[in-house]
Amino acid sequence: MTAQAEVWAAPLLTAGVLAAGAYVVAVLDAAVAAAVSGAGIGRSVLAGPLRRAALLVVQQPSATERPDAASWALAPALYAGLAAAGLAVIPWSASFSVADVEAGIVLWGTVESLAIVAIFLHGWSANTHQSLLAAYRFLAAGLSYLLLSMFVLIAAAIPAESLQLSRIVESQHGLWNVVRQPLGLPLFAVVALGSSTWGPLNLADGDDLSGGTTADVSGRPRLVWSGARAAMLTSFSAMAATVFLGGWQGPVLPGPAWVVLKTLVVLAALVASGHLFARVRTERFVTVCWLVLLPLAFLDLVIAGVEAL
Repeated sequence: MTAQAEVWAAPLLTAGVLAAGAYVVAVLDAAVAAAVSGAGIGRSVLAGPLRRAALLVVQQPSATERPDAASWALAPALYAGLAAAGLAVIPWSASFSVADVEAGIVLWGTVESLAIVAIFLHGWSANTHQSLLAAYRFLAAGLSYLLLSMFVLIAAAIPAESLQLSRIVESQHGLWNVVRQPLGLPLFAVVALGSSTWGPLNLADGDDLSGGTTADVSGRPRLVWSGARAAMLTSFSAMAATVFLGGWQGPVLPGPAWVVLKTLVVLAALVASGHLFARVRTERFVTVCWLVLLPLAFLDLVIAGVEAL
């Protein structure tokens, strides 16, 4: 492969994986909803997401009074771009990754921080009371759970003595971090749900605020935003599979297949949480996060440090 082809292959691969992940999220969401309601899983589960996407493509985009049009258009693109940047640092095998940088954990932390900015910008730029309220509500929750991710990811990096994700995967040979540090994956799942505004932590686009930041979004902008949320959930699932479930390691199958399978397992669990658990109240979540989850995350870091001595 020529150097020019490699330059194009990396972003195309990342975009293709995220697009496939967004479709899988929509299918899983429809399948879990059908199973929970007792309606049964039929062919509409596969075709439904495509049908809804086609309807949004031809739907007239809505408009509000004096919005920040540039920011309104930038927010979904920024959010989707951050999902792509996060996925790019995931190693697919011992010999292949798009961007396996030495400070991969630091780059991922940057993605999480800027994702909060993108979601807030999406709600703020519409200039309507429902979207503004949702944006500020999400911001309060987002600042609460960011520290969880920092502690659990640093704890996962301690056995590897590196912030590089490929080194973290190699350090799990024989014992995955989900066993070595059992608090890490559940706490990271909380961050994943919050940063993707999904399920019980969908505080930005909740129905109690008529859709929150999406209350005044329709047509193609809504399709892009929905796709970006699903893409972010896919990136978080891939990161969880890499950091806590051994990444490419596994018998018989090639490394990339194991990354995909483990990502799908995490993705299915996160999507199902939206149908199995009620959305939490913001003030209750913030209290639990600071008083319970953050001490648990710090305990996870201490355990990792003691084991490394």
